[in-house]
Amino acid sequence: MHKIFFALITVANVVSAAATVISPPVIPGDEDMEAEIKRCVASMTIEEKVGQMCELTLSVISSADPRWNPTLTLDKTKLNHVISQKKVGSILNTADIAITPEQWYRVVKQVQDESMKGIGIPCIYGLDMNHGASYTMGATLFPQNINMAATFNPNLAFSGGEITAYETRACNVPWTYNPTVDLARNPLWPRFWENYGEDAYLSSVMATATVRGMQGTNPNKIDRFHIAANIKHYMGYGSPVSGKDRTYSSISEQEMREKHFAPYLEAIVKGGALSIMVNSTTNNGIPFHANARYLNQWLKEELDWDGLIVTDWADINNLYQREYVAANKKEAIAMAINAAIDMAMEPYDTDFCDLLIECVNEGLVPMSRIDDAVSRVLRMKYRLNLFKVPNTKYTDYPKFASKEFADVSRQAAVESMVLLKNDDHILPIKKDMKILVTGPNANSMRCLNGGWTYLWQGHMTDELPISKNYKTILAAMEDRFGKDNVVYEPGMTYGLTDQWVGNWGVEHVGDFDKVIAATKDIDIVVACIGETSYCETQGNINDLNLSPNQIDLVNRLYATGKPVVLILNEGRPRLINSIVPGAKAIVNIMLPSNYGGEALASLLAGDENFSGRLPFTYPKHHGALVTYDYKKGEVSATMAGVYNYEATIDVQWLFGYGLSYTTFKYSNLCVNRKEFTHKDTLSFSVDVTNTGSRKGMESVLLFSSDLVATTSPDIRRLRAFDKISLKPGETKTVTLKLPASDLAYVGYDEHWILEAGDFRITTRDQAINIKATETYRWTTPNR
Repeated sequence: MHKIFFALITVANVVSAAATVISPPVIPGDEDMEAEIKRCVASMTIEEKVGQMCELTLSVISSADPRWNPTLTLDKTKLNHVISQKKVGSILNTADIAITPEQWYRVVKQVQDESMKGIGIPCIYGLDMNHGASYTMGATLFPQNINMAATFNPNLAFSGGEITAYETRACNVPWTYNPTVDLARNPLWPRFWENYGEDAYLSSVMATATVRGMQGTNPNKIDRFHIAANIKHYMGYGSPVSGKDRTYSSISEQEMREKHFAPYLEAIVKGGALSIMVNSTTNNGIPFHANARYLNQWLKEELDWDGLIVTDWADINNLYQREYVAANKKEAIAMAINAAIDMAMEPYDTDFCDLLIECVNEGLVPMSRIDDAVSRVLRMKYRLNLFKVPNTKYTDYPKFASKEFADVSRQAAVESMVLLKNDDHILPIKKDMKILVTGPNANSMRCLNGGWTYLWQGHMTDELPISKNYKTILAAMEDRFGKDNVVYEPGMTYGLTDQWVGNWGVEHVGDFDKVIAATKDIDIVVACIGETSYCETQGNINDLNLSPNQIDLVNRLYATGKPVVLILNEGRPRLINSIVPGAKAIVNIMLPSNYGGEALASLLAGDENFSGRLPFTYPKHHGALVTYDYKKGEVSATMAGVYNYEATIDVQWLFGYGLSYTTFKYSNLCVNRKEFTHKDTLSFSVDVTNTGSRKGMESVLLFSSDLVATTSPDIRRLRAFDKISLKPGETKTVTLKLPASDLAYVGYDEHWILEAGDFRITTRDQAINIKATETYRWTTPNR
């Protein structure tokens, strides 16, 4: 029991040492709602309270294993036991495979009817709608978050969030575990593609836009067209030391506060995010699910945030089964609840409820902590108006799967694709050229979508009838260029695996000689390479290099002498250093979803222009994985002396890189003041001219470099951006605002500080120096 005692002492210390909170609360309170919550909590039994803190998976109340139950019927006896007897407050998950809005309505309504009848409190149903309403047949799926980041267009992120909310509510589901806002800073990590890239600022902007789209303008009164967002996985999840899913990170408190916390802070403060899911792993040996400093102090106290903190899958159990910081489940429950967890994604057993009651009765968890957690659960349900309107019906959502929604997804796919190389202007492909389309990704909707698509792993996408409504790369190329001009020889395919026991990444090599023979009468090769779908642990790899089979296929194509265009269809940047020189053009399409084939064909034909930028640094070598904001000391000239010391950064493509069919010239970078203090807002302007012959969109990125600092500064940081459209010959003046406080960093003492001295501001080839005239140290934790 000494471990539980330690956890309680930790909470007490955190409370007493908490810094000044933000005032007013980040989400303004509603007096009437708070009074109703207080009355409700006061009338509840301990059984009802702990039940509201428990979340179970759908299979617990299903009449059979939902994976093999296509009609998805609920067992009335199980449902009554879970909801009416154990008072469980939340159900999550799908029947393994996506179902229709009509089916979702029926299932969730049955749960809600039992909950309203049995305990008078609505249940809240949650789903991983990670790129659109992705567990719903016929829904509008969007490019994965890594693609949305590559657009550098927060308007598309907002629209994607809004459409996802609309179509999720059409399913009678009010809560989604999205967006994922971890910083993807280790490219080995299998969840790299679920996030908005490696940069804190870009991730913050895109996350905030998505949350606003999902929740609407008033987080206290969410209407029937919006849902509660759940930002995840708080925090540092994207920097595992091993690169493997759900493994240890070693992030300093300074970096955690300055970078990894930033997207969560912004999504709460500016987006009004109502809930957060916690990182499954540990940082420097402390599990996030038991870290009162991060959960209670940073979120609830410093922000005065009244939202809900939910665990990830079975992560309270993992405190004793995987992390070994608790001796048994009861200790683990006490540890997590005292650290500020409000709802446990259990996900299978109601013994959580029984054990938590024991913890309260034995004094291991104070009733005040239970009341706080229950209030947060109820608050989200009130904000969603579930007490008055527990169900929403699909017939009230006529725009579900509409052309209007599809057009937004298609535009997002177009703006997300990144042109990395285009030697001799080989692209756009000229009219009437004969094209060979090859590679394992050429004819697969599974590959275009990735994981979290109709199923957890997305591995059955090509087998589902719904996929016939969309176009693979091959089908889109045939439509755009004509079937007579397109030859298809795959060369190899991916194996169809079972998501529970399958061998991921298995490749079936076909007859490469047939591929080479097919090049005889063609003018250009489009080789579609990369990865198949995967999700979480199933995507763990030991080698970031593209598979030897695919490298071999590409090299054989080079040997024919025909120009080869490489299409990279992948969730993370697989190493292709050896084949980059031989390619005439390279396009990174990442995971563009159902309209990705059409988007790519229109770009290759020149109907659309490339405007995507890399939201991450594309590595060149397995032993040289680095983010764009590396330290200055990592690039050094040779050191004088008895031994030579030289450090260089050698990457394939830098963060923010991306080509276009047109060209842009930057000029006249100006700032409203060259000297400033922490209170000032700097306004930068730059003229951007389209000097080419095509209309194009350009993302104008503004970077800062702190030239000298007490702690070794980052080489540069993204501080602002805007995306503009320019006709040939047109010039626009782009103005970018930068609060001077954004130039501060977190020092050794974990306080923000803006030091007097020089900064260099750059955008493309334009640069200007500015100076902070005084040093300012914040006493509040978040500026």
